Amino acid sequence: MRRLFTATAALIILVVIVSCGGKKEAIRTSEDSRIATEAFKVVEDIKEAYLKKDVQTIERNTTREGFKVISQTVRRFDSASLNFNPVWTEIEQDGTVNLNVSWTGTWKRGSSTFDERGMAVFVLKGRPLKVDAIVRENPFRYPE
Repeated sequence: MRRLFTATAALIILVVIVSCGGKKEAIRTSEDSRIATEAFKVVEDIKEAYLKKDVQTIERNTTREGFKVISQTVRRFDSASLNFNPVWTEIEQDGTVNLNVSWTGTWKRGSSTFDERGMAVFVLKGRPLKVDAIVRENPFRYPE
């Protein structure tokens, strides 16, 4: 009886080891996740270009309308820090992506410091994705 119990326990342990020790499955990234990641990268690139005052990079990552929205609202500043936190992404049937971003920023101009925060919705269109509009609180319009 003891022999049967030992053999059964060994068989169970062997089955568990074989089933757990198999090849790991690769997790595939969904298309929606890939699009959301691409959208956030575009917005991050624009943010970094804004902080460096790199107009060419902003223009490269925006549509004509998107560039107009950003370039017409930019204010003069000596230095700035801006942090974006993606909150929600909506992907519409026509391929338009609405990226909701919570942001905080600090701008310095002369001896003045301006702290602001808000929620912006970046509307991205096309392939590759480009910012076409900024809805709600545009973080690039500060300091006021």
